[in-house]
Amino acid sequence: MHGFTQSALALGAETAGYLPASTNLFPSGAFDLVRYHLVTQRLALADSVQFPTTAATHASSAVSSRIRTLLLARLRANEPILHRLPDMLALMSLAGNIPTSLAELGRLSDEILYLAGDLSVDSSWYTKRGALAGVYAAAEVFQSQDRSLGCVETERFVDRRLADVRWAGGAVGSVGEWVGFTGMSTVNVLRSFGVRI
Repeated sequence: MHGFTQSALALGAETAGYLPASTNLFPSGAFDLVRYHLVTQRLALADSVQFPTTAATHASSAVSSRIRTLLLARLRANEPILHRLPDMLALMSLAGNIPTSLAELGRLSDEILYLAGDLSVDSSWYTKRGALAGVYAAAEVFQSQDRSLGCVETERFVDRRLADVRWAGGAVGSVGEWVGFTGMSTVNVLRSFGVRI
């Protein structure tokens, strides 16, 4: 009702039986309400979305499907505060709040990939998390303006962004394979001419 504001923090303290001055325990003020929402909704994903364990749990297609499910579940957790979502995003974008907001976004990416069954620790670890963070952040901004029933336009937006990430990831992977093949071919040709490599 009162949104992510200092007055909401003071009213919450008063309702809980504390003096309004007890809000001084929250050094970031209203942003602490935002942080509470972000952390609790991230932690709730593990309980709100359950996947059956199968032999193909870690297969690429299963992981991709689960990532989509988890992303949409996290976005649906914003629906009760949808009318306050622009205010939340505005607080998150203030210079002093950006490091905390980005750190929480990183933790959300880790959580989603872990819950989806992606346990890889290869060179794409950072790329996957960065791409997922980008998709989620863009979807949340889109959701803040989405007026469609049940946020179906946000769901379509997520599907388009995930398709873009898969296409880009495939293209990068193909380029990487080509570079690796070309590099090895070059080394082999040079060796055939007696160059010590």
